[in-house]
Amino acid sequence: MSALTKRATVYFDPSIHKILKVKALETSRSISDLVNEALLHELSEDAEDLQAFEKRASEPSISFEDLVKGLKADGKI
Repeated sequence: MSALTKRATVYFDPSIHKILKVKALETSRSISDLVNEALLHELSEDAEDLQAFEKRASEPSISFEDLVKGLKADGKI
């Protein structure tokens, strides 16, 4: 284990823990590796979402009520 890693206690639902153990065995990886990879994937998706929000920040916004009214006026609902 690298000196740069940190230890944490994580409590999993028993069924998730069982799946993680099986996947770890099948892939010859540790549960820690699987969890780290999954978290990095989720965080990268969050970063992409934040970037998309920043790109669209200057777009006009519309309230839900106005959206529904517009759909009704156009005969779409």
